[in-house]
Amino acid sequence: MSDQREQTAAESGLTSYLRTGPGVVFNLYAIFAAFTTYFCMYAFRKPFAAASYEGSKFFDTEIDAKTAFVIAQIIGYTISKFAGMKICSETGREGRGGLLVKLILAAWGSLVLFAVLPQDLKVVAIFANGLPLGMIWGTVVLYLEGRKTSELLLAGLSCSYIIASGVVKDVGRVLMGDYGVPEYWMPAATGGLFFLPFLFAVWLLGQLPGPTAADIKERSARTEMYSDDRWAFCRQFSFGLVLLSGMYFFLTAYRDYRDNYGVEILAELGMADMEGVFSKTEIPIAFLVVGVLALLSLVRSNRLGLKIAFSVMAGGQLLMGLAMWMLNAGYIDGLMWYALVGLGAYLAYVPFGCVLFDRLLAYTRFAGTAVFAIYLTDAIGYTGSVALQLFRDLIFADSSRLEFFTNLTYAMSLGGAASLIAAMFYFLKQSPAEQPAA
Repeated sequence: MSDQREQTAAESGLTSYLRTGPGVVFNLYAIFAAFTTYFCMYAFRKPFAAASYEGSKFFDTEIDAKTAFVIAQIIGYTISKFAGMKICSETGREGRGGLLVKLILAAWGSLVLFAVLPQDLKVVAIFANGLPLGMIWGTVVLYLEGRKTSELLLAGLSCSYIIASGVVKDVGRVLMGDYGVPEYWMPAATGGLFFLPFLFAVWLLGQLPGPTAADIKERSARTEMYSDDRWAFCRQFSFGLVLLSGMYFFLTAYRDYRDNYGVEILAELGMADMEGVFSKTEIPIAFLVVGVLALLSLVRSNRLGLKIAFSVMAGGQLLMGLAMWMLNAGYIDGLMWYALVGLGAYLAYVPFGCVLFDRLLAYTRFAGTAVFAIYLTDAIGYTGSVALQLFRDLIFADSSRLEFFTNLTYAMSLGGAASLIAAMFYFLKQSPAEQPAA
């Protein structure tokens, strides 16, 4: 008790209140701070996708300039994920805020270079843009994992990028269309609008207290993971990680393809000029996904929570195929289809970055941080995204964006669901955690 009083005395007034005040206040505060931080990050990552860069090719090849930009950023982002397996999993509480600010400044500087460099060198700038941004997610997750309400908090965080991806692209389109900002300056201008809110949100995150004793008892202690710890995790769960990583390889590619080429896909469906189309589809998706995942925080049994998480993800994969069939059969229009495949993809995709591995560590009582497993699968997933971009442009160049996306949807729906079900049975056979009393 005396240790707790000393700890509280050393904290700021806001941190002390969040530690001892009503749980609902803590949850709302944590969600707002994490959501805002990552939402603002997207203003430095995704606005460039709102422009088409029509007529530009990569070094006079058959590869579109936009495809080259997308691939370059993903390569940088992928390298960042590999680096994040070490950097984020080893980062302690004191270094998180400074790391976040340094990462976003590096990303913003690269967007300025994207605007001023010659055409053939812009791809270098957008590659550099991806290098720091990939580590922001894991750094924010460190503030939220290992708590009794982690699913709720992480679902709120996940809501940020589902909404932000559409909103920042709409902001970029407004800057170009209404204010005449050139398409190559638009990404840096969009980022500038969100820089100060980002700094404020990082400060808010820094006021969060650590997990309580009750959190640790129910969800296990979360500690830094060094090299030996990371190898031990991979050895213990090797087969399950192979199943999940293989599935995520394709799922990330699918999600990124929809996200990066949504403008072109919707144009083929006759909705190119619909105002705010991305916000109209992505905001409802975000609330539905967050609502489903937040309900997991009500499940105290870690075994049951793991089952539900896998079931939701597999159901999302099947929804993608069903929506594709309904569009082709004429039962739904293009806007509803785009929303449904997005919902299905995000129901499977979002848990990878938050609740799945948080609940897995709680179930197995493995000492470490969920951030390592998140970054391991992320690194593999974004490698798949790069491969898919090249595969489409080099092998299926004659196929339209929509035609290629249609075939990809059917393949992902069936293969993804099967992989997730197999992974669920594997992990449920692992040593169970001590379950809290009902």
